[in-house]
Amino acid sequence: MRRLTWSSLVGVITCFLLLSPVAQASVASAEAITASAAESGQPGIANFRCLRCHADAEEKVKVRSDGSRNFIYIDPKVFEHSVHAKQPCIGCHNNVTKLPHPKPLPKSIGCIDCHKQKWEAQKGNPDPQYKRLGLVVEQMESYMHSVHAKPNKNDLSRTNAACHDCHDAHNIGTLGSMQRAEHRLKNPEVCGRCHEKEKTDYLTSVHGKAVMEKKDDKAAVCSDCHSTHNIASPKGDPMKLAITANCGNCHKDAQKTYFASYHGQVNRLGYTNTAKCYDCHGGHGIKKINDPTSSVHANNRLKTCNTCHKNATENFISFHAHGNADDFEKYPAMYVIKTFMELLIAGVMLFFWSHVLLWFYREFMDRRQGKGYEENLDKPETVYFRRFSASWRWIHLLFAVSTMTLALTGTTLLFAHTDWAKAVITLLGGPQVEAIIHRTAATIWLSVFLVHFVLAVGNIWRSRKTFTWFGPTSMVPNLQDLRDIGRMFNWFIGRSARPHFDRWTYWQKFDYWAPFWGAAIIGFSGLMLFYPTLTSTVLPGWMFNLATIVHAEEALLATVFLFTVHFFNVHFRPDKFPLSTTIFTGGVPLEEFKHEHKLEYERLLASGELDKYLVKRPSRRADIGSTALATILIFAGLTLLTLVLIGYLTLH
Repeated sequence: MRRLTWSSLVGVITCFLLLSPVAQASVASAEAITASAAESGQPGIANFRCLRCHADAEEKVKVRSDGSRNFIYIDPKVFEHSVHAKQPCIGCHNNVTKLPHPKPLPKSIGCIDCHKQKWEAQKGNPDPQYKRLGLVVEQMESYMHSVHAKPNKNDLSRTNAACHDCHDAHNIGTLGSMQRAEHRLKNPEVCGRCHEKEKTDYLTSVHGKAVMEKKDDKAAVCSDCHSTHNIASPKGDPMKLAITANCGNCHKDAQKTYFASYHGQVNRLGYTNTAKCYDCHGGHGIKKINDPTSSVHANNRLKTCNTCHKNATENFISFHAHGNADDFEKYPAMYVIKTFMELLIAGVMLFFWSHVLLWFYREFMDRRQGKGYEENLDKPETVYFRRFSASWRWIHLLFAVSTMTLALTGTTLLFAHTDWAKAVITLLGGPQVEAIIHRTAATIWLSVFLVHFVLAVGNIWRSRKTFTWFGPTSMVPNLQDLRDIGRMFNWFIGRSARPHFDRWTYWQKFDYWAPFWGAAIIGFSGLMLFYPTLTSTVLPGWMFNLATIVHAEEALLATVFLFTVHFFNVHFRPDKFPLSTTIFTGGVPLEEFKHEHKLEYERLLASGELDKYLVKRPSRRADIGSTALATILIFAGLTLLTLVLIGYLTLH
């Protein structure tokens, strides 16, 4: 029998090591480290030498001198399929210069510096691998601004959480790999090492049960809600907004209906003073709605609502927090109301926009033929007809300003998805200030309306002996208005001459009565939403859903109508362009009055009452002031119209 020499023994051991799975798994790494060492001019330590100890399944844990346990095992097969498989061990553990290395090993893992250096060296490389490396660098930059990167309050020498506290550095997989799926499933356990209470709550939730019991890697884990790297304190507004937005990554329909509500509109503008998803559904312990322990279960919902609405009654809980007006089966009342309002808007605007286009064409053609009214600027008229008294002019001004203020503050919420809405809400000082401004303007608007109503009733009472409800000075629509509409359209298409009108035309009566409808619809629905607790004492909560629809849709109709149809009728049609100041000065040139209201002129002339309505031309100061005021209001109205159209056309 041949004796076993030392040289042959070394050869046998070397062959055994090279043929072993550990050695095979380390060959590629050994080649990589050799090349790396050659480039740097420094000797390297091949990975397979590290794995002689760290791949020993029998010694997974080393007990440190302080009694703590250090998990040192690395599965070569797992590491081989990780993104770091081709990296040398000492690339991260760069304080290891010889084996065996000092124990305990000083921390030297520099994930951020390493990735940055590699990315800087390869910047501009079109290879997808380096694009992914750039993404990693972006994530690391986010991490540097996170709460995890801040010093630990109990040990200022370390951060709250380093990369390797969350990531298993030896088992990081690519997107879509089995390792990534496994990492998602382990996410609650990893986060739970520090956040034990949150983990306990999470495990009882619908999300936690899906992940931990059903191994569903599509269910929400901690990083889905709190984000992966740019994690901030959940007490701060940025993280509150991020968490709310992240809920929509899975619950898209619920997010859409939430953003349609007042709560969601404020949130979408970037503020957190209204209810967010977790305020109602809970944070870590989210349950299904039919779970008796759920915060949104029928038995618990009122208590949840009372968190913000202190004295809300049982009626309050029938409010549809995620009501969808497009779903007739689930929300028939909302569907019917929305459909009615949309048909109303379409019908009104279709009629009056057609009216505008036809009117513009005919009046333009008449002016070309010398039939229209045109003031002689070389010889301005000195005699005017007093059309409006001072009280009516002030009422109009207050009504116009309050309406524009309501339109601005209201559409800022309605179109919260737009950049202009976010800029406006910031300029106003936030949603709470915006709410005060909106409600103040609404109070002025309704007060002006009521004062006007009282004045109108007073005028009727004073002239009760001669006043006729369907007479020429009455605003009450009558059969003559229907005839005038027919005659006007005949003129539009060139079948007859321009009709003559008395004191009020049919479109002026519409402009007058529309605010009555608007005041009733917008005013009543606005009061319901302004006093939700009081409203819920007499009405069911689902009435808030209906009030929200009619309030928004009617306000939208009023805004578009005023700044298109009304502006055209009063300022932009060829006979009036570029603007009319009659409502600000109260007077209109006598010749223009004869052209616009010929029947009234002839009636007053025949009765001998014309002279008491004739006044001098407004002073130059009054003329300049009224022109400036009209210009400002017209510009403001057109700006609002532009913002509304942008919001409506980009609404998802």
